Amino acid sequence: MYAVIRAGGKQYRVAPGDVIRLESQGNGTDGKIEFTDVLAVSGEPGQIGRPQSAAVVTGEVVEQGRGAKILVFHYKRKKQYKKLRGHRQGYTAVRITEIAIDGQKFTAPELPKKEVKVKKLKPAEVDQRKRRRRKSSAGVSSAVGRASCPPQSGLTANGKLETKNWKPEYGTQKRFRQFTQRSRLERAAVRL
Repeated sequence: MYAVIRAGGKQYRVAPGDVIRLESQGNGTDGKIEFTDVLAVSGEPGQIGRPQSAAVVTGEVVEQGRGAKILVFHYKRKKQYKKLRGHRQGYTAVRITEIAIDGQKFTAPELPKKEVKVKKLKPAEVDQRKRRRRKSSAGVSSAVGRASCPPQSGLTANGKLETKNWKPEYGTQKRFRQFTQRSRLERAAVRL
């Protein structure tokens, strides 16, 4: 037993118990949705036809969400025009519970209710999380001993070249200036 319904501008072949994803639908009444636009019905294998009287397909909302992201890229060549947008289409997952035609009702079997298990944290797990936070905050190093070096040398107390006050520059000439400045500081460090 199956029916062909129209919903959201598309057609779907549904049977009792099927779960289908539709374009976003309203919640309906108490999470139940009725589809009155039934295009075809098949009561027996090999037979299909239009319903003579009003046929109704009912379903219950299982979940609502948004689909995978689709990237929409607009581009015009030679004009430096590029536009990138993302889109996520909303959907409603519906479980077909009943198909009613000509006084007959075909229903889906009831699903067993699942028990919700609550996971409780043990005291040891909470302590480990606190320790991880302490370790990550303890990794901050302090600048000790830098004042002992003369400022013109550009060296720290460890003997490493200090590059803290340099600002990044862009372009070939600026890169060359940075390189020569660095080499001057290294030569000054060797003289000391």
